[in-house]
Amino acid sequence: MKEYKLKINGNDYNVVINDVQESVASVEVNGSNFKVEFEKPIVKPTAIKVVKTATAAPAVSAAAPKPAAAAAPAPSAGGTTVSSPLPGVILEVCVKEGDTVKNGQKIMVLEAMKMENVIEATADGVIKSIKVNKGDSVMEGTPLAIIG
Repeated sequence: MKEYKLKINGNDYNVVINDVQESVASVEVNGSNFKVEFEKPIVKPTAIKVVKTATAAPAVSAAAPKPAAAAAPAPSAGGTTVSSPLPGVILEVCVKEGDTVKNGQKIMVLEAMKMENVIEATADGVIKSIKVNKGDSVMEGTPLAIIG
């Protein structure tokens, strides 16, 4: 339950949001109950989870061009994969291939649900590859970078 005090066209309103179910909210405005429908269902935020995967031994591979979009990148050839914790748009890439990073260091900024989420390195190492570019739309679980 959330309570708001709003002023609309000079009039004061006490608004209490009692319940939200998909695209319908039960609200109380100055003591009167209303059902409010949204155009799109309300997405409740979920906890951000960074997925860390590793393979046994790093393999040496020829340099390949970066994909223009993050559509099903190939699995890493060794190293730690930093994956997108939720769907969104890449606002900023703070590192480049060859940079040395520490565990917890900011490597990217992802906008999701109108919030900026800092994507951090999940291991110490060198950035082997960046799988996305600024402005790319990514889905949850999309590999963003490989740390070797």
